[in-house]
Amino acid sequence: MRRHLLAATALTLVPALAGASEITFAPVPFARTDAEKRAVTASASAEIDGKKVDLGYHILARSGDKLGDHVFGALVDRQGKVVKSDDGADQISVDADFTSLLRVDGKLYSVTHFESRPGAMYLTQVEQAGDGTLKAVSTRPIDFSGLGGLWVPCAGSVTPWETHLGSEEYPADARAIEAATALDQIDDYIKPMVRYEGLNPRTMTLAEFKQAYRPYRFGYPVEVTVTGAGEATPAKHYSMGRVAVELANVMPDRKTVYISDDGTNVGLFMYKADVAGDLSAGTLYAAKWTQTSAEGAGAADISWVDLGHADDASVRKAIEGGATFSDLFDTAKIGEDGSCPEGFKGSNAEGAAECLKVRPGMEMAASRLETRRYASMMGATTEFRKMEGSTLNPATHTLYLSMSAIEKGMEKDAKKGKYELGGRNDIQLTANKCGAVYALTLDAEFRATKMEGLVAGKPAKYAANSEFAGNTCDVDGIANPDNITYMPGYDTLVIGEDTGSGHQNDAVWAYNLNAKSLTRILSTPYGSETTSVYWYPNLNGHGYLMGVVQHPYGESDEDKLTEAGQARAYVGYVGPFPAMDAKTN
Repeated sequence: MRRHLLAATALTLVPALAGASEITFAPVPFARTDAEKRAVTASASAEIDGKKVDLGYHILARSGDKLGDHVFGALVDRQGKVVKSDDGADQISVDADFTSLLRVDGKLYSVTHFESRPGAMYLTQVEQAGDGTLKAVSTRPIDFSGLGGLWVPCAGSVTPWETHLGSEEYPADARAIEAATALDQIDDYIKPMVRYEGLNPRTMTLAEFKQAYRPYRFGYPVEVTVTGAGEATPAKHYSMGRVAVELANVMPDRKTVYISDDGTNVGLFMYKADVAGDLSAGTLYAAKWTQTSAEGAGAADISWVDLGHADDASVRKAIEGGATFSDLFDTAKIGEDGSCPEGFKGSNAEGAAECLKVRPGMEMAASRLETRRYASMMGATTEFRKMEGSTLNPATHTLYLSMSAIEKGMEKDAKKGKYELGGRNDIQLTANKCGAVYALTLDAEFRATKMEGLVAGKPAKYAANSEFAGNTCDVDGIANPDNITYMPGYDTLVIGEDTGSGHQNDAVWAYNLNAKSLTRILSTPYGSETTSVYWYPNLNGHGYLMGVVQHPYGESDEDKLTEAGQARAYVGYVGPFPAMDAKTN
């Protein structure tokens, strides 16, 4: 089921780094008319090493499509039954996110995240035509019953050994859940998850909720291994720590993994697996930012705080044994100046100023079940804001990392130091709500040593009578960068947006690292988020730039929706490209 949508036509040439291959995309104009603001519009073509290649946006599937025996995006419970929405209808998620392409035993499969509660991943078999176009043949939900369900899967990556590496974002505050004495003290964001265990969120009791929902089961990288027979086996890597996992990104050594953490007052984490290609045991580290410049998006030296060693089996044993926050920590009241009583350490993780003390023998469990809190206590920096995707430039050993906004904990004296209380006020930058992408310098062992701003959005004010009125970030630049991917050998970083007021219509950009120039290559409908930008340079002789359009009309401009079908997510790709493996000199 291939659908080909609108494509732009003009061509802008952008120079490439000397000695590298060249790619220039036909630019997509900023959406001005109502029709343009409702469309998915991709570059019509690209010039690759002097040769024009026709492109466009191709849809693999939309949420709600029937593919074989299953409905793509239907959320299911432990028994495999579709859960119900508040109106009693089957719940079909419009929150499609990361979508991988996997070659397995001569076949092509795709795994798609649905960023919901309960979450879902769908395994889809894909056929590839001779001209490179892809067609979804059949789909089915992956069974997570052996892991207690799946929670809010967001971005992801493909490992060097070609498995799908997913995520679980925004885990609940276990301290607040343990302390709750009434159901109205439970965050409404969490409650839909109990449908996985057969409960009705509108009629359940607090005791039923606490029995059904164990917060420490969620918040980990999730690896899915697919066989040629179409069997998908998921594993949660508890030893990699529990945070709001945006994505886990494995480096070429097959041991080092960078884990980005989304939210307010979050950390950057690095995992070193014991064995290459096996993420079930290893040592976890948290970054410390030592600022060297406050100019623009800032710069810093990066060092790493050792959070200790763990393995998946031991952490899971603690979870299923019923570990609670109070099993891990003693607590004390924090002083107005951020001080803690003797024997306690401060934490400012997630914007909550706390004094904590790890209970005897609980260090390993605390480091993996309360990873942010533990990292903050140990001296790591937990002041980052809305940390999103990452991607590697293997030629220069540079990791690119997007920060959707520079504010709150990253901002100097935000709210008179509210976000620094309990921490060390490591990051002191000028606020930029349009966000930035950073470049991290990696050493020979893939350990980041420096971090500095690479490209940032620019706040803007447009007159009420301007065609750009309402956009709060420069329409010719990025706004709230989210998922990113790098095209090796072509000096091009692809940047997707997740923005509300920054740009009315979220876009995907090609950033030429040599020319430092941006070209818009995809524009999405009202209220969408661009997700899953991911570059596949050569799948059986063709290249693909994945691009998912999440929740059209759902983040803003709900009033523009004229019929329900417009709100269905798009899962697709820009392409097909010719094979574009990086050339070696």
